[in-house]
Amino acid sequence: MISGFQRLIAAALCALSFLIVSPATAGVLQCAPFARQVSGIQLHGNANTWWNQAQGRYDRGHEPRVGAVLSFASSRAMPVGHVAMVSKVVSQREVLLTHANWSYRGGIERNVRAVDVSANNDWSDVRVWYGPIGNLGLRSNPANGFIYADQPKTIDLPVQVAMADPSVTGAARSAF
Repeated sequence: MISGFQRLIAAALCALSFLIVSPATAGVLQCAPFARQVSGIQLHGNANTWWNQAQGRYDRGHEPRVGAVLSFASSRAMPVGHVAMVSKVVSQREVLLTHANWSYRGGIERNVRAVDVSANNDWSDVRVWYGPIGNLGLRSNPANGFIYADQPKTIDLPVQVAMADPSVTGAARSAF
């Protein structure tokens, strides 16, 4: 038989269990769904998978463009990578990013500074604004490059070349 005190404790624990949620269901905004929403790039899964997923579906490169997504590679500090949308190109080596879950858990940051610090000027190593210190982060982050929002333009039809038919006389030609 359960005593009244034990019932009270059980009821309290049951009530408190609704306040405790696991990270997967806590509703914390992650970078990938946010980048998909603001960029229109329809890729899913962890950020570190976006670069390979984009191959053949979206153009990719190393030139910053407004609306493109900067894809950060996995690293010890970022095991699942990171993705952020370019909101403004300041120069070939500096952009402003709009992204989620960087400086603050689940937070959104708009128009924060990111600088290419790679030796080859190819955006393979990037420093990003970090809110808690009010400056660029102390470490650089490995990046894959940019995924461009416009899907690649493909022509599925064969190219046809128009030529004049030498057997057509001048009168027939002038009718057109």
